[in-house]
Amino acid sequence: GQLVESGGGLVQPGGSLRLSCVASAFTFSSATMRWYRQAPGKDRELVARISSIGVGINYADSVKGRFTISRDNAKNTVYLQMNSLKPEDTAVYLCANPLRGYWGQGTQVTVSS
Repeated sequence: GQLVESGGGLVQPGGSLRLSCVASAFTFSSATMRWYRQAPGKDRELVARISSIGVGINYADSVKGRFTISRDNAKNTVYLQMNSLKPEDTAVYLCANPLRGYWGQGTQVTVSS
């Protein structure tokens, strides 16, 4: 399986970004998907999780109320809408299905004025 993220960039505090992750070479519609982030010097953090049909959704407390995970199984794509961004959200964001060993290469999100 392959996962390719996009949508990262530099944004000011309070701004928004929408990350996308396109999957290929596996049955995306049956896979629970996750977004992680990794900041320099910090452990990898699970940000959000969405079940295969989008019914089960969970968020880290640090992003609850600001981030929204969603998916489009017809497009083999999982999204992460990030609003009210803070400097502490700065990290490389990766989508993954760790149980199958599938990880994207990550996309950098930098929140700074």
